[in-house]
Amino acid sequence: MPRLSSARYERSTNHHQKPMEGITMRIGVPRERFANETRVAATPKTVEQLLKLGFTVAVESGAGKLASFDDEAFNQAGAEIVDGENVWHSDIILKVNAPEEGEIALLNPGTTLVSFVWPAQNPELMETLAARGVTVMAMDSVPRISRAQSLDALSSMANIAGYRAIVEAAHEFGRFFTGQITAAGKVPPAKVMVIGAGVAGLAAIGAANSLGAIVRAFDTRPEVKEQVQSMGAEFLELDFKEEAGSGDGYAKVMSEAFIKAEMALFAAQGERSGHYCHHRVDPG
Repeated sequence: MPRLSSARYERSTNHHQKPMEGITMRIGVPRERFANETRVAATPKTVEQLLKLGFTVAVESGAGKLASFDDEAFNQAGAEIVDGENVWHSDIILKVNAPEEGEIALLNPGTTLVSFVWPAQNPELMETLAARGVTVMAMDSVPRISRAQSLDALSSMANIAGYRAIVEAAHEFGRFFTGQITAAGKVPPAKVMVIGAGVAGLAAIGAANSLGAIVRAFDTRPEVKEQVQSMGAEFLELDFKEEAGSGDGYAKVMSEAFIKAEMALFAAQGERSGHYCHHRVDPG
């Protein structure tokens, strides 16, 4: 099956129309094996979009079950429902998590893998995939620039993680985040400390603030102070001069001296805060 650029595919408004003969590429969506994983790399809606671009799509049976997409929904969208081994016989594999050892063995040479991979943290995985002749597109390495915004799955997941962190913290707290005046007396609002003011951190700040908590936040990048304050939180500053930003929109790894001063700040805040939410992702 020839491997041609998607730019040469015939676009169609009807996903049942067959693409031009000889250039069809197959996209496979396997079921995620990672423990407690409920996500799936494609939805019925995105399957329809891929079909319109001229691809064919194979979805492993049960791949979307935990994400509330049954096989029938994918079938109605135009996908072929296949078994766990057949799905890997595709030109492109879409996954949420990096492939496990057993899954790597199912990847054919020349396959393109699109997934969260974390290349810098998994050099052995990258070497194994390269040895099998697999091309990897790491979704966690998409740069945070305007033209790549629609591809930034990492930020989308970070937004959900930040919000969910506060929901879970509120559940474990044992009382309301907001202050109350009751017949039994006055109850002060909860105090929340958010470490890291990236996408996840800002989502956590917004969620905690909306629940009525007093929110403080810290980030190694002083330039995010305005964003933190706009979300209704107090920005904690560290009297330590060290450049923290990087050209790709992420924070860089700081020096040991900075981290020591940072820990002292957190220890002092620990006496004033009831909850800590830590959100940080370093490149790779």
